Amino acid sequence: MRLMGNELPITKSGDTRQQILDTAKCIILGKGFSAVGLNEILSTAGVPKGSFYHYFKSKEQFGTALLEDYFQDYMAQLENTLKNDGRTAGERLHSYFAAWLESQSSDTTEDKCLVVKLSAEVTDLSEPMRLTLKIGTEQVLARLAVCVQEGIASGEFPKTLNARNVANEIYYIWAGATLMTKVHRTREALECAMQATRMRLNLNAQSESKSPE
Repeated sequence: MRLMGNELPITKSGDTRQQILDTAKCIILGKGFSAVGLNEILSTAGVPKGSFYHYFKSKEQFGTALLEDYFQDYMAQLENTLKNDGRTAGERLHSYFAAWLESQSSDTTEDKCLVVKLSAEVTDLSEPMRLTLKIGTEQVLARLAVCVQEGIASGEFPKTLNARNVANEIYYIWAGATLMTKVHRTREALECAMQATRMRLNLNAQSESKSPE
């Protein structure tokens, strides 16, 4: 979602609650959760303050709802990327992480990862938000593991692999690389994560085996 000038954001459902969440996501991705006041969010969204408290009892409850909404969208996109549509498991996983590399190394704020942005900030401040992050990331890990398991079952990946362990390992590498990308402001960490992923899943060898002689 992009904001242009004084235009209101286009939301998924057009309702006020979703308008607040969509507007806040863009602002918080740029500034963080604690630094953003409700007045800034509501002013940008063109929503009166009374409407906020109609939907959210507190900023903490709002933050939890924001993360739940983010993960709902993220899981839908992840399912679309990883669904078994004729591509190999390796091709689907590579597509997912290639998109991660490009989005997290770009200068576009709204493409950034809300999990990485808020994890270090809110986990010590809000237990409900921490639990929402935990549940959401566990859903992501479980879906990645399903794709890895499909690759194991088809013989694409070694049968000695533990799908959940591999999914966890790769995701943790990418989460850490995304954080270091924010520190160094270069693609180097994410490119290292891609190289490690390709090696872990033996994707380099698969690409070579498909190359014409």
